[in-house]
Amino acid sequence: MTSPLNRLDRRRFLRGTGVALALPWLECARPNSAFGTETVSNPKRLACFYFPDGVPMPLAEDPAHQDWSWFPHGGGSEFTFTQCMTPFESLREDLSVLSGFSHPKSRSVHGHSNADQFLTAADTGSNGPYENNISLDQIVAEHVGNQTRYSSLVMSTDGGTGTPRGTHTLSFNRNGRPIPAENRPKRIFDMLFVKSDNNAAQRLALSQSALDDLLADAKALRKTLSANDQSSLDEYLDSVREAEIKVEKAKHWLNTPLPTVDADHLNLNVTPDEPRQYLQTMFELIYLAFRTDSTRVATYQIGRENGVGISDHLARAVGFNLSHALSHETKNPGGWKNFGIYCHFLNEEFARFLTRLKETAEPAGTGSMLDNTMLLYGSASSAFHLSRNYPLVLAGGKNMGLQHGKYLNFAGANPQGGAWDGGREPWQQEISHEDRPLSNLFVTMLQQLDVQTEQFADSDGKVNELVA
Repeated sequence: MTSPLNRLDRRRFLRGTGVALALPWLECARPNSAFGTETVSNPKRLACFYFPDGVPMPLAEDPAHQDWSWFPHGGGSEFTFTQCMTPFESLREDLSVLSGFSHPKSRSVHGHSNADQFLTAADTGSNGPYENNISLDQIVAEHVGNQTRYSSLVMSTDGGTGTPRGTHTLSFNRNGRPIPAENRPKRIFDMLFVKSDNNAAQRLALSQSALDDLLADAKALRKTLSANDQSSLDEYLDSVREAEIKVEKAKHWLNTPLPTVDADHLNLNVTPDEPRQYLQTMFELIYLAFRTDSTRVATYQIGRENGVGISDHLARAVGFNLSHALSHETKNPGGWKNFGIYCHFLNEEFARFLTRLKETAEPAGTGSMLDNTMLLYGSASSAFHLSRNYPLVLAGGKNMGLQHGKYLNFAGANPQGGAWDGGREPWQQEISHEDRPLSNLFVTMLQQLDVQTEQFADSDGKVNELVA
């Protein structure tokens, strides 16, 4: 059957979704609960952070193992941070280091393609059709997003969506489509705290009218399509319905005043060419978004895989040229140390952000912002892009029942997952342990965030060791 797509007003179709998706509805304020008046004194928040290319993991017999292994020495509550991890020393009672987790469907994927599934556990594969599914953060956003002006804040150093298996965003919607990430600090700040124009009401009315026309056209068109075309149209209309929800939400927030924040300490025009200041600014924007209750969900992809993109310049903060190259030069003299110095820089900036949250008290004596914020920080690669034994830190969330101060080593005595000879790459070699599904951690996190679920992707349990 031939689809009479020419019968649909394409200009109106595209105009309808275009206007809706471009609306300035993501303006931020410290709100009462949406569609109500009750103030939430200690909202539960989630933030997820990803860095690419794995971490230094020299074997025990290597002289660099003592100082530059990413994973701590010891286990349980009796562990010692290496020089790579010393920024976390003052926060050791507020976080847990985890080893021995990975996504089962991604264990054979090359480490250059791992960010896509970090929060989704999807089988994105190395070949064949690309499919993804909803990410952890967006499940939480569906649960609490109606209570804030922003359902979630999606950020990355490179911005946009990237490419399949080369994503620039950690966040994927219910249909597995990537949610574009923002990477320009000034745009993020303006989006959160600066009203862009005085015509929002007019634009909302125009958008609602366009959406109404679009859906009416689509309903009539659907009757004339084959089953396959109906399925394709339905998938497309899911995004239109998302836009419709945003329009309805925008109506509620239209006349809600924006919060006032002190931004004198921020250089909003900073770029990754000034990597340390750039990371600090991006973390500070998340802090401000949480502090003003503009959103309770955020993701930040610190870097893209495979040495592609402006994020590869972040290593210049510590005197190296390109970040990704450090992970390939560990066999050179001083290679592990160089890689460890770069990871120390990333850990230092994340620890600075955690300390900022810890030092900020919540209202009504409900602890610190860190106590009410759950933060996942890590990568989906370990040694030299091995897609096993992800290096992970789970921080905060004490008011959600998380119990910290531990190194939980589910990889056993050898977190490297087995030695390898010099002639074979890690992902080609036998692994001496079986990782736990990372989705077990996601189920645990979701439940502590009050999302009622017993399953995420391929989970087969929980991580009870983290819960008080």
